[in-house]
Amino acid sequence: MKKYLLSLLVVAFLACLLPAQSLTNALVGGQPAQTTTSDPLGRDTPSGTVLGFLQAAQAGNYKAAADYLQLSAVRRQSQGQDLASKLKLLMDRAFVGSVRRISTRPDGSPDSGDFTAQTIGSFSVDGEAEVPVVLVHASDPNGSKIWLFSSDTLAKVPDLYDNLRVHQIETRLPNILVGKTFLGMPLWQWLALLIFVPLAAASGWAIVLILAVPRRLWLRYTHKPNLHSYGRVSAPLLLFFGAFAHRIMAGFLGLPFLSRVYYYRTTGVVLAIGFFWFVLRVTGITMQRLRNHAIGAGHTGTSTLMLLGERLLKAIIAGIALLAVLGTLGFNLTTVLAGLGIGGLAIAFAAQKTLENLFGGVSVLADEVIRVGDFCRFGDRVGTVEDISLRSTRVRTLDRTILSIPNGTLATMNVENFARRDKILFNPTFGVRCETTPDQMRFLLAELRRMLYQHPKIEHESTRIRFAALADSSLNLEIFSYVLTADSDEFTAIREDLLLRIIEIVSLSGSSFAFPSRTVYMAHDPGLDKDRAASAEQQVAQWRDQNQLPFPDFSPADRSAFRGSIVYPPPESAAGGGKR
Repeated sequence: MKKYLLSLLVVAFLACLLPAQSLTNALVGGQPAQTTTSDPLGRDTPSGTVLGFLQAAQAGNYKAAADYLQLSAVRRQSQGQDLASKLKLLMDRAFVGSVRRISTRPDGSPDSGDFTAQTIGSFSVDGEAEVPVVLVHASDPNGSKIWLFSSDTLAKVPDLYDNLRVHQIETRLPNILVGKTFLGMPLWQWLALLIFVPLAAASGWAIVLILAVPRRLWLRYTHKPNLHSYGRVSAPLLLFFGAFAHRIMAGFLGLPFLSRVYYYRTTGVVLAIGFFWFVLRVTGITMQRLRNHAIGAGHTGTSTLMLLGERLLKAIIAGIALLAVLGTLGFNLTTVLAGLGIGGLAIAFAAQKTLENLFGGVSVLADEVIRVGDFCRFGDRVGTVEDISLRSTRVRTLDRTILSIPNGTLATMNVENFARRDKILFNPTFGVRCETTPDQMRFLLAELRRMLYQHPKIEHESTRIRFAALADSSLNLEIFSYVLTADSDEFTAIREDLLLRIIEIVSLSGSSFAFPSRTVYMAHDPGLDKDRAASAEQQVAQWRDQNQLPFPDFSPADRSAFRGSIVYPPPESAAGGGKR
């Protein structure tokens, strides 16, 4: 991370040494400026005229600055320097407009006017009506076209200058601080910028402390340990908010036009460094926590993949930060971005499948659809996930073979994860013989419900058993219930117990299971068990007489009394331990 910050600071330092042409690009937002000029003073474009005038005036060479004004030769000789000094002061203190929109084209911008005049902004003095600042496309003595501050604008400069108020603070400062300048800016403004540095740092630190209060309250409320991660991001936050506070304070100083451009350029670089430094720190903290979580879950392969992803992500963030800094400094990024776009397309086409699998693997890891050790269904294959690598996911099938699925295919596949079940569905459908009487069926339904309600491994709230259909050779019953386990081996044992109990209840009702076939009676059919049938019908008649017929279901009190009354596993089983 220190390497990235050092690189950005070096770029910022070198940018401060840019020539005037690079500054022109900075003022107009990186638009492509003309590299060849026929005018030695750079007046071929509107931006060249504005920058050339300001540089000459800031250097105190008002005679050269007068060459950027639309004046006659006689008037330029007599009034040019005075007008140039007043215009420079108006540009410093009263100019309103976006200097980035000043055109760098020789014929100007259609949005700022026609090809003979361009409005680059306006002067606003004491809240009065704004006066437009206009450049005109005139001919020089050599016959070539140049841009000059228009005579109409210059005619209003003296009155605007007379109404321009002097900084109130300048009336209370020593003349040496007001009259002396360094790099075009009075000494008192330099002194104020230096004084604002500790004030801005204190303001930034106060903001950092205020932002930490909700986090501390949340940690105290949730009783979570303080991992001191906020301390790692406090430095970039201090840099960012400190630069922002300094920029707000400097806005009240009324810095000269060119100095203001350089100042905004410098603070813009500092803000970008602080922001991307913060992003890098947050990325490192987040990825470290994800790696620790993966290692704790036993996913060492995933943690390695995350480490590689963290490095790639930090490199991308550093690249974006460098582009942001260069854009803030005014470099033309159009060519760079175009080259990156073309190169990215070429790489994408050449490694289409590889990138597809890479992003598929990232998607699978991010969504956590599957984990190593999960038993899943992938299309028509089932197996246990053994590893999720950069290119593919390996699955151990029931045949003990290894199935390799590309991550790109896996990301679009319907995956059923059995390991995420919280309970397992028990949903058998069976039929009894058509000779079963209605009361036998009622007895059978009631006893099956009672059994399901009594069983401790059955979820009672969703359990139901219904007489479902009159089939060709059977009367069908359907059971819908959930077994309270997520373990497949335990479920098979519970299912076995339930099916055995169902067989017992069907036998107890005097009926029997129907088979999907037709029965041809070649001898006397003993028919149903009359004693058991009579007993079942007598039981139903007793329920009916006592108004306790359990249809459509048992009462809530009965269901509550049934809960857990069945001993499972059965006491006579080896797993039951002989307990009754």
